[in-house]
Amino acid sequence: MANEVKETTANAATTNENTKVEDKPVDNTNNNENKENEEKEGDNEQGNGSAPSKKKKKNKKKKKSPKTQTEPPTVPVASIFTSHVYPEGEKHEYRDDNLWRTTSEEKRAAERASEDDYNDMRKAAEVHRQVRAYAQKAIKPGMSMIEIAELIENGTRAVVDENGLEAGIGFPTGVSLNHCAAHYTPNAGDKTVLSYDDVMKVDFGVHVKGRIIDSAFTMNFNPKFDKLVEAAKEATYAGIKEAGIDVRLCDIGAAVHEVYDSYEIELDGKTYDIKPIRNLNGHTIEPYKIHAGKSVPIIRNSGDETKLEEGEQIAIETFCSTGRGYVVEDGECSHYARNADVGFVPLRLPRAKSLLATINKSFGTLPFCRRYLDRIGEQKYLMGLRNLVSAGVVTEYPPLVDTKGCYTAQLEHTILLRPTCKEILSKGDDY
Repeated sequence: MANEVKETTANAATTNENTKVEDKPVDNTNNNENKENEEKEGDNEQGNGSAPSKKKKKNKKKKKSPKTQTEPPTVPVASIFTSHVYPEGEKHEYRDDNLWRTTSEEKRAAERASEDDYNDMRKAAEVHRQVRAYAQKAIKPGMSMIEIAELIENGTRAVVDENGLEAGIGFPTGVSLNHCAAHYTPNAGDKTVLSYDDVMKVDFGVHVKGRIIDSAFTMNFNPKFDKLVEAAKEATYAGIKEAGIDVRLCDIGAAVHEVYDSYEIELDGKTYDIKPIRNLNGHTIEPYKIHAGKSVPIIRNSGDETKLEEGEQIAIETFCSTGRGYVVEDGECSHYARNADVGFVPLRLPRAKSLLATINKSFGTLPFCRRYLDRIGEQKYLMGLRNLVSAGVVTEYPPLVDTKGCYTAQLEHTILLRPTCKEILSKGDDY
């Protein structure tokens, strides 16, 4: 438009120079009449339906409403929480010498700097809540252990929107039965079926960018085991209540043990003391490392005066038993993990080398099981896996069992010692 205006002005100036026209007063009467006639004509055109085309209304894009979870769970939590901000866990203020942290501006600033990491943990926790909510409704006696494990794992993969090492399963799904307290998941071909009189510990993990949520609960169908399950729950919450910045690990163990001292259970006419399993512990968690440096005892007089520190993520878990309260390794191994602290180790067996490459790519330092190797297409890998274990590159975690015929229970939460408060990340309406 601008260039066109300049050209018209120049032409008009040239005409005026070639034809000498006398300046005359301008009569605006005709101009006004012409404007009125043009306005009338415009009105007539509108009346005749020949008006200029109206502007088309832009169709406003409807905002996608958040989805709701299905049964079985298949909707990623990112489609439910469209802001991608996930719910906080249950918060508890620090006590005594750490009460000042609650209102400290410096500590609040430290939390804001870590908000992305907290949000990743909360996303993983929300996945855990949604998957276990369905699992607790769907798992029934008569189901095989493989069906149960895969129900949980398929739900986790879908709801976390599995993406390699960015997001996925935190460790193999534990479904340990009765006297087996931990580290049992079925291998391919396992025909074990859940029965009405079984006590099953369901222990599974979810990770987002390596931030692992580790939480477990116990399922029983025969109400005679309710007291055992209740004891594990109360003891775990006693440990959570005691935990905090600068708290000694031995003090947490003492608080847990005190609860177990008050419980006993009658089974088939015989009364049993409910004992803590003294060689099982809680643990700190670091990115991509489910068992980090510190172990949290569940018995008194552990002698461990190590203190918890600001920023630590901790799995507070307690186990109890009607047996001797001590576990040993027994049964076919299913759980494995690459040793994060081992550097390069020369491997002679070609199958071990190729298997290690698969483990590094698919799991990194996250624990895995044989079914996961089967699922990604690995075959005839047992010799290579044994070679990696014997070389110390991979650690095996066989099932941990108490006296045969006894019963064990477990409850576990992941907590975060934030600068201003303690947050139970995995807390839900169920436990």
